[in-house]
Amino acid sequence: MTADDSFGRLDDDDYPAYTMGRAAEMLGTTQGFLRAIGEARLITPLRSAGGHRRYSRYQLRMAARARELVDQGTPIEAACRIVILEDQLEEAQRINAEYREGVRPSSAADA
Repeated sequence: MTADDSFGRLDDDDYPAYTMGRAAEMLGTTQGFLRAIGEARLITPLRSAGGHRRYSRYQLRMAARARELVDQGTPIEAACRIVILEDQLEEAQRINAEYREGVRPSSAADA
């Protein structure tokens, strides 16, 4: 991998750039919270060669939304389900907008 390849990944929302400790610090939460939302299957962090969890920016946004709901009193399992449904709705709305604009959705192109 070249320096240019590494630099290009900075803009990749799915690149697992953050360690568990750094992710927890950025979210203002505990590592236990990140493990709990992983167990609830909201996010599945990738693992480094040494087996350490790594999180992407996309996963951190999902975790931040779950934390917001939990802070408002929603049980963690319910918060994770809500976040999953919100994410699915956003994706469906994006696909519908692409259809309305006459653009072939990227997920259909992959099929």
